[in-house]
This record gives sequence, structure tokens and C-alpha cells, in this order.
Amino acid sequence: MAEDPSDSLHLPRSAPIDSYGKGGFYFAEMSHQGSLLCLPDAIWAWPVSDPAQIDEYSLRRVIENANAIDTLIIGTANQVWQPSASLRNAMRRIGIVLDPMQTGPAIRTYNIMIGERRRVAAALIAVA
Repeated sequence: MAEDPSDSLHLPRSAPIDSYGKGGFYFAEMSHQGSLLCLPDAIWAWPVSDPAQIDEYSLRRVIENANAIDTLIIGTANQVWQPSASLRNAMRRIGIVLDPMQTGPAIRTYNIMIGERRRVAAALIAVA
């Protein structure tokens, strides 16, 4: 059975994102090609390349860690995207506020919030 790329742990802690572009990210002196899911306790590969793929399944790690997250910042590459009412309601039920924006502003917001030690996670779609 092939390993799911989303099972690939890149860092066992949170870290600011230093830069992005060309289909990937640079953080904690390492680089990653593809999208990222940044949780309070780890940074994971995230197999999402388009906002249309964002749903409860793709955000299952966020849902599993809801007790440690107040805000989920969603970086939507260069697209404007609004979560479905069902996704927004599902997150509201577990106490997580969704904040979608393009990936550049999402990274800046995420970096500020982790610097403030806020209970934040980020789902970041890579920008080509």
C-alpha cells in the first residue's frame, strides 16, 4: 500500500513560514514542495492544490486537534474562496473560526498569530 503524502510529518512543532512560491514553502531551515497543514504541534504535507478540495476530510487533522485551535487560517493560493456553509458550520460546532484568504496574506497572518502564541492553525495551498 502506498503511503499517503499527507502522512508525511515535516516538523514536530509549529514554526513560522519564512518564504513561499515556486510551488512550495521554506520554514525552520527546511523546504517543502506542495501545500502545508500547520498545526500547533506539527507541520504536515497537505495534499490539496485547489480550494475546491477543502472539506472536512482534507481538514481532518484540524478537526482531530480542535481542542488546541481557535482559528484556522486557510491560504487559497491566488484565488478568492469562501467555505461552504456546511464546512463553516462544522468548524463552528467544534469551536474553530475559519479565516480564508490568499496564501501570501495567510502566511503573514499566521506568522503574527503564532508569534503572539495564539491557538492558530494554517492550511496553506502552495503558490506556483
